[in-house]
Amino acid sequence: MERVSKHNYYLDIAQTVSERSTCLRKHYGSIIVKNDSIVSTGYNGAPRGRKNCSDLGNCYRDKMNVPRGERYELCRSVHSEANAIIAAPRDQMIGATLYMCCTDPATGEIVGGTTSCMMCKRLVINAGIEKVYVRETKDRYTVYNVSEWIENDDSLDGSLGY
Repeated sequence: MERVSKHNYYLDIAQTVSERSTCLRKHYGSIIVKNDSIVSTGYNGAPRGRKNCSDLGNCYRDKMNVPRGERYELCRSVHSEANAIIAAPRDQMIGATLYMCCTDPATGEIVGGTTSCMMCKRLVINAGIEKVYVRETKDRYTVYNVSEWIENDDSLDGSLGY
C-alpha cells in the first residue's frame, strides 16, 4: 500500500473544506499549514450573518454573465484564501504554505486550471505565505512561489481573470 504524499494529504483536506462552500459557481477550500500543522481553514461563502447564494438560489455574477476571474466586487462571497487568512494568526502565516482545491458544486469533481484571483494574491503576499499549492487532479498539483507573484505583478499588465 502506497502512502499519500504530504502535499496530496493537505490537498485532500482542502478539498474536504471546499464541501462547506455556499457558492453556486465553484466550491473552493483552502488550508494554511506551517511546520506540518494546520493553522487555519477557509471556504468561499457570504460573510457571517449574510445570506449565502446557495440559500438565495441565485448568483448575481451569473445573472450578469460575468466571466470567471473578473468583477469579484460583485460577488457575495469571501474567497477561501481570504477566510483562511482571516482565521490565522499573523505569526503563523509567515513562511507558511497555503493549499487550495476547487470543486464543481454540481458534481463534486476537482476543477483544475484555477489559481488565486488578483485580490487574494495580494492578501497571500501580505500575509507572508511562502508557497501556494493548487490541486489540478487527485494526484497532480501546481506550486506557486509567492515571491514570483511579487516579481511578476499581474496587476500591471491590464489582464483580467486567471
